[in-house]
Amino acid sequence: MRYIWLGLLCATSPAFAHEAVIEGATATKSGTGWSVSVTLSHAEVGWEDYADGWRVETDAGDILGTRVLHHPHVDEQPFTRSLSGVAVPDGVQTLWLRARTSVEGWAQARFQLELPSE
Repeated sequence: MRYIWLGLLCATSPAFAHEAVIEGATATKSGTGWSVSVTLSHAEVGWEDYADGWRVETDAGDILGTRVLHHPHVDEQPFTRSLSGVAVPDGVQTLWLRARTSVEGWAQARFQLELPSE
């Protein structure tokens, strides 16, 4: 009986789930806001486990923008996607980026991005 419970427990938890990794990012001033491009990698297996977004935060954790990724990128690793119109408050020189996966949710790790001088 013990082995049956162990098997059921393993079957209900994602065996290979892990956080997406932000490999790099850039920010470009665009009109009154910023365009942020993020390169992600994730060992995607399809719809069961994929990187489904990333967001831009301040040092305090305030969310400035979120980029939703609507489908897996199994055959495109790493991949880069952008978010335009990010309103960065005056005086903020550092953005923090956080990735999300469909299984793990928001990553604990954040990627630091220094804004270029205007």
